[in-house]
Amino acid sequence: MIMILSQLRIRRISATLCIGALLGVFSVTCKAMAESDDPLLKAMQAELEREKTQLVLPGMARPYFIEYQLDDLDSFEALANYGALTREEASHQRVVRVTVRIGDYATDSSTSRTSGVVQLVATDNNPEAVRYALWTATDEAYKNALRAYSTKLATLKRFQSDRVEKDFAPVKPVVHVAPLVKMNLDRTEWRRRIVEASGLYASDPEVKGFADHVQYSTANIRAIAINRYLVNTEGSVLRQGYTAYNGGVSVGGQAADGMRLSRDNGPVAADARELESWPAFRKRTIDDLKSLEALRNAPLVPAEDYHGPVLLSGDAAADVMNRLFLPNVEADRPDLGTTARTTGAYTSSYKSRVLPAFLSVTDDPLQKTFAGKSLLGAYEVDDEGVPAQAVDVVLGGRLENFLIGREPIKDFPTSNGHGRAAPGQGAHARSGVLLFKSNKPVSADELNQQLLAMAKEQGRDVYAVETLGGELLPRLLYRVHPDGTRELMRGATFDELDTRSLRSDILAAGDDPYVANSMGVVLQTTIAPSLLFDDIGIKRATEEQQKLPYYPPPALPGR
Repeated sequence: MIMILSQLRIRRISATLCIGALLGVFSVTCKAMAESDDPLLKAMQAELEREKTQLVLPGMARPYFIEYQLDDLDSFEALANYGALTREEASHQRVVRVTVRIGDYATDSSTSRTSGVVQLVATDNNPEAVRYALWTATDEAYKNALRAYSTKLATLKRFQSDRVEKDFAPVKPVVHVAPLVKMNLDRTEWRRRIVEASGLYASDPEVKGFADHVQYSTANIRAIAINRYLVNTEGSVLRQGYTAYNGGVSVGGQAADGMRLSRDNGPVAADARELESWPAFRKRTIDDLKSLEALRNAPLVPAEDYHGPVLLSGDAAADVMNRLFLPNVEADRPDLGTTARTTGAYTSSYKSRVLPAFLSVTDDPLQKTFAGKSLLGAYEVDDEGVPAQAVDVVLGGRLENFLIGREPIKDFPTSNGHGRAAPGQGAHARSGVLLFKSNKPVSADELNQQLLAMAKEQGRDVYAVETLGGELLPRLLYRVHPDGTRELMRGATFDELDTRSLRSDILAAGDDPYVANSMGVVLQTTIAPSLLFDDIGIKRATEEQQKLPYYPPPALPGR
């Protein structure tokens, strides 16, 4: 009888939400809502309704906001080394995050984006088990919120000026129930691919001669499928999912002087069907082995420091923008008692120039494809229940907007649909699909001609970067001579490449946008063209050289 009443209550809630949608209050996905028979969604709604009426301790404040976020995660990973499968793992788990806020939208118990209680949930669709987990997590989150609210009020009394921005931005409820997603990876085929790819250093005639110099050769495939559920006391009901895939190649060794060298890359896709074919993946591995051998034989960058023109490929430019630009427009709120707008380098740059006047930047999570390629950072509703929207971050070089979630900052009182969360974590202000665009792009050939003209004018060698490694270290760096010839170099690091360089030193941008899909804790996409810089510092890295192996590797068959 109790279960029947609960089901009736859920149907009544759903009907109320969908009527609101017809009136323009909610996002319209009511047909999917009505047809949904999802036991997780029903259990979450039922427990939320119960907590709304019963969650209060005698003499204590009642929550003004409760939210349940549940992530249903499927993952698969296989790793091969030296032509043999070394690890294969598949997992399925569910994790719920419960957020309880005491106070009101202006001032509440929130103290950081890490607040909330996380708990594992049963994977067998047992509604009672799901509700029990939600109940215990909600009870703990409520008690934590009461303590945090008391502490926060005491802390605020120490400051002379009141903060104008609210702690939490109100939004209209959204109902968005999308179809469930699942992996579409051919695991058997990809196991075969990575095993063969990791052994090409020893079997392929094109690169077999380099085998004695290869100290590791690995290939791997990763896949995730996440269905995210969210319900809150404002009336939002979400279910949406995404998949991501990454096939990776990693080969490494040492130069004669002991310097460690590596090549690491691989395709990233939103759909397994968009991963590289076997011939393309095989060619990538062969090319990496060839470039590793080329790096072994490449000279070190000159000992004297260099400051001058540098051309970055779209691949390298995307890495630079992700490191130097992106974190500064994702508006993380500063600590209590500070007057800064955000925590990034652009805290005082609002309405100021941060890029050259010919560059503009838009973040548009609603853009699902670019040049026929699916974009990992695309989404329809963010992880705080706010519909996604395109945001012009930079126009004509000037910073016009920050990316905002539901935690307001100065001059930005409302969310612009960029609150995003990693599984089991609270929402941050994060980008979706970030596109850099020039109003006067030039061809790749013209960029190279400009670089060469600068080399001739200055009467010296200049540099071009094809790919970067971790910490923005040039991985494939070429010294360009005034006669147009190029020479691969190794052992370099950038000097004084910073936000000032982005503002003042970019001379031109190409018409060759590069799509960089990132399979990080939050899926993101950055699309950037090649960039020609007027003045970047390049110097020899000060790394301690490692000793070479004392004896050769085991003999390969047939040798």
